[in-house]
Amino acid sequence: MLFSRTSRLCLAAALLALTVLQPAQARERYTVAWTLYAGSMPLAYADETGILKKWGDRYGFDLEAVQMNDYIEAITQFSLGQFDAVIAMSLDALTIPAASGVDTTVIMPLSTSNGSDGIVVRGKGKTVADLEGLPINLVELSGSHYMLVRALDSVGLEEKDVTVVNTSDADIASVFEAADTQAVATWKPQLSEILAQYPDTSLVFDSSDIHGELLDVMIARSDALADNPDLGRAIAGAWFEAAALLQADHPRHGDFMGFTAATLNTDKDGARNQLSTIDFLSAQQGRELVRGEEFAGTQKKITGFAFDHGLLGDGVPDAGFVGIETGRGTVIGNPDNVKLRFPTTWLEAQ
Repeated sequence: MLFSRTSRLCLAAALLALTVLQPAQARERYTVAWTLYAGSMPLAYADETGILKKWGDRYGFDLEAVQMNDYIEAITQFSLGQFDAVIAMSLDALTIPAASGVDTTVIMPLSTSNGSDGIVVRGKGKTVADLEGLPINLVELSGSHYMLVRALDSVGLEEKDVTVVNTSDADIASVFEAADTQAVATWKPQLSEILAQYPDTSLVFDSSDIHGELLDVMIARSDALADNPDLGRAIAGAWFEAAALLQADHPRHGDFMGFTAATLNTDKDGARNQLSTIDFLSAQQGRELVRGEEFAGTQKKITGFAFDHGLLGDGVPDAGFVGIETGRGTVIGNPDNVKLRFPTTWLEAQ
């Protein structure tokens, strides 16, 4: 689904108008939304094998994961209160629920792209500088778009020096068949497909060049967590128990890989390829990330991109309009409008 700036602004208006929620109360059932991506497999496996249910039972409620077909729709429904938590990129956590006034808490950082996203240019021996003047196919306003801006900045170029061609992720691989397609910015498995099918290309930039910036997080509504902190404990406990199976020496690693391959509609080698360029974070690594000195700088880059592309709303005065609270408790942006929080509360228990 393509999600234009106009669509985001309409969504923000709808959320502000419709999201008038009653105070959160502890409930008997909670749901977590996810969409198909290798980085979501620990949650999917936890739900399939009963790990998620076990952790919900431990704290006295039903806990279920719900697969959604559309990533943006999943975050939209979370923002409207249809789900209690959802896996999202930190960029989208900022620009969809937080920018629309929904107080949002990151239960834990999950993983960071470490080569799963990349920019491919037709021809051998190309560099980022060769992007100048080219049309570049990508999903507009996505992590790929952000990555492109960061790549251009690394060689002193700006977005105005290229032409962004908004393209669905479902079409991104097929458009490279056209001879006039010069460059694409995308993610796996489409990235792998393009590189395999078109050897006369160059991977000029990938997410390992901006490690820690394309970050997947588990977000929940802050009011729900305030009313029932055990929701965060259950989700974090289930995630880290399932994520431990990523280790090759884990007795159930083979079962996890078989499940992942089947879910991603590939074989185990394909699954390994997709997982190999995702850095899954331990609880300790998550704590170090959100408390680290570089974290504030990364968030400022993200908010700058969001502001420059109108993703924080109409009439927003500056990139710091939405306050972001780091793991240190310091606030980036407006301390009177904190809507995105990175506490270490549920990481400490792991």
